[in-house]
Amino acid sequence: MDGTLFWAWAMIAAFCVGMSKGGAPAFGALAVPILSLVISPVAAAGLLLPVFLFSDIFGVWAYRKNVNWALVRIAVIGVIIGTSLGWATAHLVSDQAVRVLIGAIGLVFSLNFLRRSTSEAPARAPNVRRGIFWTTVAGFTSFVSHAGAPPWQVWVLPQKLSKMVFAGTSAVAFAIMNAAKIIPYYHLGQLQADNLRVTMILFVPAIIGVFVAYRLIRVLQERVFYRIVTWMLLAVSIKLIWDGILG
Repeated sequence: MDGTLFWAWAMIAAFCVGMSKGGAPAFGALAVPILSLVISPVAAAGLLLPVFLFSDIFGVWAYRKNVNWALVRIAVIGVIIGTSLGWATAHLVSDQAVRVLIGAIGLVFSLNFLRRSTSEAPARAPNVRRGIFWTTVAGFTSFVSHAGAPPWQVWVLPQKLSKMVFAGTSAVAFAIMNAAKIIPYYHLGQLQADNLRVTMILFVPAIIGVFVAYRLIRVLQERVFYRIVTWMLLAVSIKLIWDGILG
């Protein structure tokens, strides 16, 4: 974990982590795929977890008054189930399979989001069963690659929450997801003391990302903002699928 190329991608990945905590959760799905371009996706997930946890503090504080607690209560159930599944199956897939999985998640979500954004649909009421299903998927993909945003947004975006409530609810839900991964990651050996120096440095771009997103989400229209993020995620996802298949 050294060299100019590693630090360049690591800084960008940490900045994306901060952006996801500042109100743009789709950026969180970019972090591990970006860092996976230079190191193993499993190593990337372990290295970035402390960055996610540190950024969660600022994200939750910033949006503490804008949280839909009813959705959070549903999310807790799915997160626990999904994290448990991720832990139970952690040794069953290779790094290359993880790359393809991360890329496939991003690809499907990106294409679906771009398709949906071309038409207006009425707001959908929250559904407990759908909520538990999608947050279970989010908990699993978050465990594997910190890519919980796509399935989370599949459930939450159709409800058409206000930008502030969407950001606040997402901040709390993902803080719970990340906290749930601490013990499993430790037992799987993904939290390495040797990485502490790198992690401490990555806190800086992460904090910058939190406050940049916090400002931007108040300026840009939500549709414009997420269209930019979706195209970024689509490009990285295609790259990861390509690398995963070719090995």
